Amino acid sequence: MANPVAVVTGAGRRLGFETSKALLERGYRVFALYRSETDDLFQLAILGAITLKADLADPDSVDMAIARILKQTSEVHLLVNNASEFTADEADHQALAHQANRLFQINSVAPMMLMAGLTDALRKGCNNDRAPTLVINITDIFVEKPNPKFAAYCASKAALSNLTLSYARMLAPKVRVNAIMPGPVRFLPDHTPEDQAQVLSETLLAREGGFDCVVQQILSLLDNHFMTGALIPVDGGRRLA
Repeated sequence: MANPVAVVTGAGRRLGFETSKALLERGYRVFALYRSETDDLFQLAILGAITLKADLADPDSVDMAIARILKQTSEVHLLVNNASEFTADEADHQALAHQANRLFQINSVAPMMLMAGLTDALRKGCNNDRAPTLVINITDIFVEKPNPKFAAYCASKAALSNLTLSYARMLAPKVRVNAIMPGPVRFLPDHTPEDQAQVLSETLLAREGGFDCVVQQILSLLDNHFMTGALIPVDGGRRLA
């Protein structure tokens, strides 16, 4: 049997890189979508990933990425919509409107385009020899516990969460669609020690989870063929604090 095919967005860094690497180790043929070249992306290429440049803020670029994937494969067995942009709200209302349009395009519209554009390939990936194929959308615990300083970002991730439920119904029974809601997995370089202390004080387990905890959940969803429409927090209990 040919290697299964995975598409991962935001593959050039952080969680997208770790996810792509884990899938390559499982024998997947990985289409690694990225916006900027990184050392991690170069490593994925060495490991055998097919790297595709795509700017998710540009619908035409998303369309071109879909076309390039379908030119090379007629079946997709896993789509991980991981890429996102995270910024605090602009103070000026006109700047905020522009920012919100960009965040919704990257965080919800582009994943919707990928789910819709790859629907036939995902359905074709489910045949008599395979369990239902799988889409995993990476959202955020801010879907349930929004941060008012990041209202536009939170709303864009809430839209993706709702799209997860819609597509779970739309694509069943051949395709499963679930979401993972990370919490404080790995701090960004611009998080100050004070920022980190504040976040951990609001997290029940009082520590970062690391990318591995989310990768483990992705692999668990691959192995559990009876889950769809699930919104799964991986947050150390932060949403409860």
